[in-house]
Parts: sequence; C-alpha cells; structure tokens
Amino acid sequence: MFFRLFLLFTAIPLLELMILIDLGSWMGVAPTLGLVLLTGAAGAWIARLQGLSVLGRIQRELAEGRLPGAELVEGALVLVGGLFLLTPGLLTDLMGLSLMVPAFRSAVRAWLIRRLERLVREGKVHFYFHG
Repeated sequence: MFFRLFLLFTAIPLLELMILIDLGSWMGVAPTLGLVLLTGAAGAWIARLQGLSVLGRIQRELAEGRLPGAELVEGALVLVGGLFLLTPGLLTDLMGLSLMVPAFRSAVRAWLIRRLERLVREGKVHFYFHG
C-alpha cells in the first residue's frame, strides 16, 4: 500500500512534470500552458455533463424502487475522472477523459465490482449492516 501511495503522490507528478517540460520545449511555454488550461476547462465541462447523466440514472433507479449500486459506482468514477482532469498534466488528463467515456467507465465499473466480490469471497473485505 505504501508503494502505491508513493507512486501516486511522487512518481506520477514527476512523470507529468517531465512530459510538460518536454512539451514546453517543443511547443513553447504559452501553448503548453494553454493546452493544460484547455484540457482542464473542457474536462470540467465534460465531467459536469457525465455527472448529471449519472445523477439522472440514480434518481430513476430510486424512483423505481431499486438500489442504484452500479450507478453509484459510475458516479464515483466520474468524480475521480473529474479530479484527474482538474490535475495539471497530460497523463492525468488522459485517465480523466477515459473515465468520462461511458463504455470505458462501464468496463472499469465491472472490473471494480468483480474485484470487490473476490475480496469479499476471500474474507479480505467485510460489510456490516446496521438496521
């Protein structure tokens, strides 16, 4: 777990910085900054649209008396994608934009659900219900 956190907070930002420096030396500083700002703004707009879409599906599921489990996972993925898009860098933008594509997000959702089911079967994750 420590290595993953190290990677998340150290290695990825360093890699992003290296890419931005190379891109800046190739394109120039102003176009590189413009690209970062453009992807951030476009990403925020796309995340808003996708978030509203998922929210509508959650509301429909609840109105029909069903638990919106899959939609809640998709909503979390849209939130994570939005955070990636607001983080300066091209790799995080690519990851964030990927999570805004419904087909890709559905595939990630299915993978996450399978992984969680496996962890529950193996006894590594427990759920406690209070009622």
